[in-house]
Amino acid sequence: MIVRALQSSLRLHGKRGFHKSTSLLYFYEPEKSNYPIIYDNLQKSQKLSLLGKFWEACRNVKYEFSLLHQEIRDYFADNTAIIVPDAEDIIWKFDGTEKCRDQWIVTCDSDYNEGYSKAKLDFTAYGTGLFHGSLSPRVPKDGVIGKAGYCNVTSTRKRKSFYRKSFYDWSCYNTLVLRIRGDGRCYMLNVLQRGHYDMGWYHSFHYFIYTTGSPYWQHVKIPFSKFVFGTKGVIQNDQRPMPLDWITGFGITLGDKKEGPFKLEIDYIALCYDPTVFEECAYELYDVRKL
Repeated sequence: MIVRALQSSLRLHGKRGFHKSTSLLYFYEPEKSNYPIIYDNLQKSQKLSLLGKFWEACRNVKYEFSLLHQEIRDYFADNTAIIVPDAEDIIWKFDGTEKCRDQWIVTCDSDYNEGYSKAKLDFTAYGTGLFHGSLSPRVPKDGVIGKAGYCNVTSTRKRKSFYRKSFYDWSCYNTLVLRIRGDGRCYMLNVLQRGHYDMGWYHSFHYFIYTTGSPYWQHVKIPFSKFVFGTKGVIQNDQRPMPLDWITGFGITLGDKKEGPFKLEIDYIALCYDPTVFEECAYELYDVRKL
């Protein structure tokens, strides 16, 4: 594992092009949302000397061993969860720190020359997250792209030490909780469930929320049973309950086709157990192969 970490770090900080570096597979998911981060890391590392790349790789190995040490402690610790009904367990708290900023990836259609939208994730003076920018449904005149106009913020993939993928286990909860303050536009919440193979990379569950546009905070509680199953943003006929022990991330998307600026302020994203929710899936479950 040490050799793998050193080798991967040295390759990542090399001068080769993004499409030629096989070591990037150790660091990132094979999806577009990570491309801006890959390019930024490559540009920053091109100024490093060979000795600088070596010390950067050593620091990377030290960090991975610290993660491994924490994994071992968590494995032997008593992790018995005590779930209090209606008590909120905060998963992502926006506090204005650099660590919080590194947990999120912001993308839009203009990042891939597929449109003209702009998006950023900043922090207010109080530390809350501010997802803002400008949405443009205008389509580039290239004769290839037919639709445009989306902005998205997604959490980074959870992982263990030495670049091993991990998952969130939300099986003890049944409700998603958000404290937000919007601009009156409709946003789509995405609970991601990326599989190991390419056929499952884009599996996710969606729910639409409407912000009030007032200066007051909204305390939104959404049962997981209300989320609909989709692939690449397309709602599927074959609906299913959300597998809460196999969650890879969470995201918020704006794509309401309304041109103009947008602003969504986020305080935290949490989970809770609502004892009044009994259903697993609020939609009709049937096998489309038997129709």
